[in-house]
Amino acid sequence: MNFSAANKSNGKTFLFTSESVGEGHSDKMCDQISDAVLDAYLAQDPDSKVACECVAKTGMILLCGEVTSKAVVDLQTVVRNTIKNIGYDDSSKGFDYKTCNVLVALEPQCKEISDCVFEGKNEEDIGAGDQGLMFGYATDETEECMPLTILLAHKLNAKMKMLSCNGMCPWIRPDSKTQVTVEYRDNMGAVEPLRVHTVVISVQHSPDITLQEIRHGLMEKVIKEVIPAKYLDDKTIYHLLPSGKFIIGGPQGDAGLTGRKIIVDTYGGWGGHGGGAFSGKDYSKVDRSGAYAARWVAKSLVKAKLCRRALVQISYAIGVKHPLSISVFHYGTSSRDEDELLQIVQNNFDLRPGAIIRELNLKRPIYQKTACYGHFGREAFPWENWLTCCPTTYDRAELLRFNNVLTS
Repeated sequence: MNFSAANKSNGKTFLFTSESVGEGHSDKMCDQISDAVLDAYLAQDPDSKVACECVAKTGMILLCGEVTSKAVVDLQTVVRNTIKNIGYDDSSKGFDYKTCNVLVALEPQCKEISDCVFEGKNEEDIGAGDQGLMFGYATDETEECMPLTILLAHKLNAKMKMLSCNGMCPWIRPDSKTQVTVEYRDNMGAVEPLRVHTVVISVQHSPDITLQEIRHGLMEKVIKEVIPAKYLDDKTIYHLLPSGKFIIGGPQGDAGLTGRKIIVDTYGGWGGHGGGAFSGKDYSKVDRSGAYAARWVAKSLVKAKLCRRALVQISYAIGVKHPLSISVFHYGTSSRDEDELLQIVQNNFDLRPGAIIRELNLKRPIYQKTACYGHFGREAFPWENWLTCCPTTYDRAELLRFNNVLTS
């Protein structure tokens, strides 16, 4: 696939759709539990090695995977508090943090892995925790350099969570899904949002409210509050609780698994995806840290106005400290060719796993808050702040110099 083959027919329009899921979705619930466990270990021992998967079904949580750590963590409390914060606090909602069964099957990390990744190496020269390929994507269509489709889908879910918590819509329960279709214009490879074509919202609700009340509440208190009016028009299509009823949700309705919402977690179908999930994995797993670094690079290129869209791919082999490959695609949105952008990346970013961990300060317990509403597009995360996070140990001046050349 040629990611840089821009459609040169300026003005062509097309539709693109992204979805998001709320905190109480069974898969997203597992992501949050896995990352809560990771954070609990890192809070006590920043060198903890964690690969924690979660399975959820009616009245049951299973933790399974590998942990090597000096920390002593009360896993029962961590799991139950996470479920409580999600909102499953009564059996009438289909799940109750107080009465659910929490099973634990966590073993130490395989010594063969730890030996080839860490043995005899300083922190900057550690090897990648696994093989794999990771993508980072950025676009200038929003201030966050995120696709508008996934940004709006996440914000709709976050708004419903807020309305449930503050009592404005007490009928809203934890499980929810949203989907936003945007009509775009292709402008020489860049994509420019014109209007919202379709909005889909499905939300778990209490049984004592009518469908008419639900649809009115979603339109007035969610959609109109979240989606800028300039994107809505008389032709926008709304599917609000299209099933007509959504009382049984969460693990009672569907089994949940960690890592089953990888497109929701990233760019909503834009760009590319290497296939590796994030939640429950510590920073040594390049599925996670490599993807964060790739986003950091892609956003830096777009924010520096070196291109309007960027896709960055990085690949690694287990135990090897340097990336096997780095690729940059600009979709035809730069006056410079991709070899020049690649050279800028290589001069400004050290993409060894150990260097990524150091520069993005990834040994902190910061991961649970990534596990819902997307891992990208929120300034609280270090891989999103391109200017202050651009390593001073590298030639940041070169990146800014190219920016000045393009904007002068």
